[in-house]
Amino acid sequence: MATTSLSSHLVELLLASLTPGRITALVILLTIASFAIDSTKKPSYPKSLPRVGYTGGIRATIRNWMNLSNYHNWAEEGYNKYGKHGRSFVTPASPSQPDEIVVPREQIAWMLEQPETVLSTQESHKDVLFSAYNFFDVDDHFPTKVMHKHLARNLVTLLPDIQQEVVDSIDLAFGVDAENWKSLNLWEALLTIVPRVMNRLAVGLPLCRNQAFLSSQVGFADDVFRNCLILTLFPTVLHPLVGRLVTLPNWYHFRQGYRLLKPVIEQRLRDYERFESGESQTPPEESLITWLIRQAKADNLPHEQTPYMIAMRLLPIEFAAIHTTVITLHALFLDLLASDPSKDYLSILREETATILSQEPNGIWTKNGLARLYRTDSAIRESMRLSTFSTGLTHRKVVAKEGITNPVEGWHAPYGAILKTNMSVQHDAEIYEDPQMYDALRFSRVREEYEARSEKEKEKGDTEEALRVKRLGLVTTSSEHLPFSHGRHAWFVLVLSHRAFLFFFALFMIALFVLLSLPSHFPPFPLPLLFSLLSFYFYFLFLHPFTIQEPVSPSSSLCLHPHLTPLVLLFKTHLANRIVCNSPGRFFVAHEVKMMLSHILQNYDFKPIANRPPPTWVAHTIIPALDVKIDVRRRRQKDASAA
Repeated sequence: MATTSLSSHLVELLLASLTPGRITALVILLTIASFAIDSTKKPSYPKSLPRVGYTGGIRATIRNWMNLSNYHNWAEEGYNKYGKHGRSFVTPASPSQPDEIVVPREQIAWMLEQPETVLSTQESHKDVLFSAYNFFDVDDHFPTKVMHKHLARNLVTLLPDIQQEVVDSIDLAFGVDAENWKSLNLWEALLTIVPRVMNRLAVGLPLCRNQAFLSSQVGFADDVFRNCLILTLFPTVLHPLVGRLVTLPNWYHFRQGYRLLKPVIEQRLRDYERFESGESQTPPEESLITWLIRQAKADNLPHEQTPYMIAMRLLPIEFAAIHTTVITLHALFLDLLASDPSKDYLSILREETATILSQEPNGIWTKNGLARLYRTDSAIRESMRLSTFSTGLTHRKVVAKEGITNPVEGWHAPYGAILKTNMSVQHDAEIYEDPQMYDALRFSRVREEYEARSEKEKEKGDTEEALRVKRLGLVTTSSEHLPFSHGRHAWFVLVLSHRAFLFFFALFMIALFVLLSLPSHFPPFPLPLLFSLLSFYFYFLFLHPFTIQEPVSPSSSLCLHPHLTPLVLLFKTHLANRIVCNSPGRFFVAHEVKMMLSHILQNYDFKPIANRPPPTWVAHTIIPALDVKIDVRRRRQKDASAA
């Protein structure tokens, strides 16, 4: 009895001591301690490696964290000071993430030739994407294998279907009014086009035109980006709790899409079985769903042949492909419309695409026809060179327990270190003439001159010259051209935005103070803390769409706070699945973008833009100018025919 009374008395004393001020101080202290613990786990680098940003202990770490809007300037500074001269340097990251070693372009080949057991792309991706939470701990090795094995061999036969979807979706988004100019938001228009085209490849008709399904896929991608932002704000010790809470919408959007996708997959499984058994002579429709089924059967993987798992396998591919293409097209159109009017790039590209398409059988694009669009290819490649949306795309994580030693400079990178390349090379005046100017024909002049030669002249020419010309194509990467990354994989690094942290932390503290000011009969700590976190999260997830004052994309299933929308776009820009950027994926994106640009230029006129709207740099990447509107009008039939 006395023991019970003593326990009750101690509980009363404990609860009485938990004043709002003490609880707030405790929360702040625990947060700082958690980040401090994370910092001690970060790999340490040799002092011989030069650094950019602030240096000198904890104070420098905090200053770096609060000034990451200068990151692109630091990357440029490091390139000019060290990278151009063959030296590696270190760039700062957020408190819970390791700083990054930026290797010069002379050492990129060394970095890329390291095996996955030494420098891992997969592990780097998992850290950046928080895959254990966002993708339900389902690895992406199998869909990557499927894309490698089946996309390239089937892409040619799918081009007519993709072209049809390109035409239909663009006409719907841009309109068919040939009399009046139409002002439309470029970003929103592209976001209504690209998901349809991508899903023509992924799931086929008619589901690729189902707006509810498309919204679920875009919504899932938004969930991943938002969750990456939120999880980066928390120390890793809280990830098991926070990660499971914030990914609840992932499950919701997956279930919404799966409800529509399941009958399609079940029918495809039946069609495949009937064709394989000889019961039907009609092969199943070629799409990503069919490839997943075919590869699962070839590898004898029964668990990969269920509708549920096949739907799961589509998630990383959908996540990757949609926004990658939207960002590329958005930058391309701004570069073209804001270019020097005297260059008349639109007319040049319009003439080329019309000429080549007229030579295609029945006006249907073929692989060879798309490959002959040298000027169009150059215009896209030049936009990706100039309008880079990240300071570095190729990342590797050191997974060898003993670390790795650089053979050129001698520095040692321990286990857990991050190595990356630097995109500043694409703006180097020693490599590119007038690198800050958009020259749509920069890469096509040499190619056209070479292709104009006779076969005898080409045979007499230098083999090295032929290889150099071929490397000027859109999908070809090198140590001087890295938009598709370089090497076996491509990825993006996630860095915390200091403004996002301040915004989040301020609202969190307000919610905490309000809850702790409630009468004493309300639940004690830690329930108010947990409730405040949930309230903040679900406010932005569910309640805020009813109060938002800014226009929202009709294709987006999730409305965001105006202050968070550009931050989520930061992660959209920054996170693109390697399936798009490695070999088969980038060929699909190249074909897709060329077909879209061709149809748009042949069928629409545009008013030029006086000045290209500048993007906003935050940490490693940019936030595109999302509010840009363009004036567009359908070309009259005689004008389109004349082109």
